[in-house]
Amino acid sequence: MNNKEKAKIILRILNKTYPKVPIPLNYKNTFTLLVSVLLSAQCTDVNVNNVTKNIYPKYNKPRHFVKLGRKKIERLIKKIGIFRVKAKSIFYLSKTLVEKYKGKVPKTYQELEQLPGVGHKTASVVMSQGFGFPAFPVDTHIHRLAQRWGLTNGKNVVQTEKDLKKIFPKKYWNKLHLQIIWYGREHCKARDCYGITCKICKNCYPNRKKPIKTKKA
Repeated sequence: MNNKEKAKIILRILNKTYPKVPIPLNYKNTFTLLVSVLLSAQCTDVNVNNVTKNIYPKYNKPRHFVKLGRKKIERLIKKIGIFRVKAKSIFYLSKTLVEKYKGKVPKTYQELEQLPGVGHKTASVVMSQGFGFPAFPVDTHIHRLAQRWGLTNGKNVVQTEKDLKKIFPKKYWNKLHLQIIWYGREHCKARDCYGITCKICKNCYPNRKKPIKTKKA
């Protein structure tokens, strides 16, 4: 079975399982989406949402976080991992947005990735979920499942993103990356399935008997 054939199976099962797919992170606007994605590094979306639900009603614009300052931001997000590093990034990216972009989040990869604390994956999420631009952000779940489904060699997340973009039509990317994340959380888990028990793995590899080892992101 080639990748195009597997892609059809994957799309069929995911569309049936998740006809409507929720966005895991809660946010009020593009700026708070950017902040939430930054906070989600090495942290669960549930934990991020629990923290930001007490922040965003009052603080939801770059100028709000500039006015707060680093120390106050630290106190607001202290329940999140590596909060001091993240508070520093949030403060300086907010400052950059105010000074350089009139408080608006830029709409290009190049400009987003130049913001403090913002890497390619964060920029991809903002481009996809914030601006509706076709993107395929690759997180740990997508990286793991792409390997189990034989769609990439798992060298790194950059390679995984390139491989998935070649296999799946662009019109599916924004919904598909969310579907794969949810499927990885609920059906093809890190410490479960191992490439042999979930519906997609069984359909793509009906004769597979041995667990698949995957490379971490």
